[in-house]
Amino acid sequence: MAKELSIFVDESGDRGGKARYYLLTLVFHDQANSIAEAVTGYEAKLARADLPNIPFHSEPLMNGHKDYEFLDIEQRKVMLAYFSSFVRKLPISYITFVYRRSQFEDPARLMERMGRDISSAMIEHLGFFQSFDDVKVYYDNGQDIVKQALDRSVDKVLSKGVVRRRKTSMTDYRLEQVADYLCTIELALVKYEAKENGETYNKFFGGIGSFKRNWLKQARSKRI
Repeated sequence: MAKELSIFVDESGDRGGKARYYLLTLVFHDQANSIAEAVTGYEAKLARADLPNIPFHSEPLMNGHKDYEFLDIEQRKVMLAYFSSFVRKLPISYITFVYRRSQFEDPARLMERMGRDISSAMIEHLGFFQSFDDVKVYYDNGQDIVKQALDRSVDKVLSKGVVRRRKTSMTDYRLEQVADYLCTIELALVKYEAKENGETYNKFFGGIGSFKRNWLKQARSKRI
């Protein structure tokens, strides 16, 4: 039976906008390893705590917007902790690329650099990527340049075509949310180290020491 690798993509910071940082997170999942039990456990914890089973999105959760606007901060803290625990149980790995906007004069240069970085990461972990017969990449809308960078990297390094997929199952949606979570944790590290963390990060993660000991350490255990 063919081995299939799923890659889920999340971005933080609009590539052509005013955000100071741009982050790209790729989450890798061997489709032979089911996450159904972990999903069931996570959703059961939400139900027991009388919390809504809604799609995880870190920015609205932390700021109390959209689906989270009727939840108080303590409820949102619990939801973040539950999702963190869920991620810890998953058979996944990830990588995040961090870029400072000021280092790139235009989005095209950023995309060029990003393509090189993806290829380098794949070469560094060549044995892992070559163990799969098929690579399936799951995108949100609007990531056309990221698609091109990933497609070129997979074709160049692995000599395989990328199968582009739309999310169709709960597993797909949850893993996309995992990419969102991990991208948020990596962005938080950048902000803490630059002393740009602000009140919201402090409320949810504590100071930089607490953040590194708990949230970052747990996330980094999944880094490829």
